[in-house]
Amino acid sequence: QVQLVESGGGLVQIGGALRLSCVFSGRTFSNYDMRWYRQAPGKEREFVAGINRSGWATWYADSMKGRFTISRDNAKATVYLQMNSLKPEDTAVYYCNADPDYWGKGTLVTVSS
Repeated sequence: QVQLVESGGGLVQIGGALRLSCVFSGRTFSNYDMRWYRQAPGKEREFVAGINRSGWATWYADSMKGRFTISRDNAKATVYLQMNSLKPEDTAVYYCNADPDYWGKGTLVTVSS
């Protein structure tokens, strides 16, 4: 059974940075494309970033390009999301997804002045 556990969320000031981590267990991590999603209060869950199985291909939602970087370490079965230049509108619960069916419980990011 696949388990995903996110960490690294918290309270950060406008313009600050955070790095989220998601640890994968239960199956072979390198068999899965991985994605990050987020859900802001009162809004639908939205795609943030994705990375392919080997890590050489990444893709982003337009509003995150240039600020967020997804990466993975297959030896550690972990996917990361480096978030820079954070804005209040980045406030959300961030979820890790192992494509297509597996989800973590999320980690809350709050960007405040």
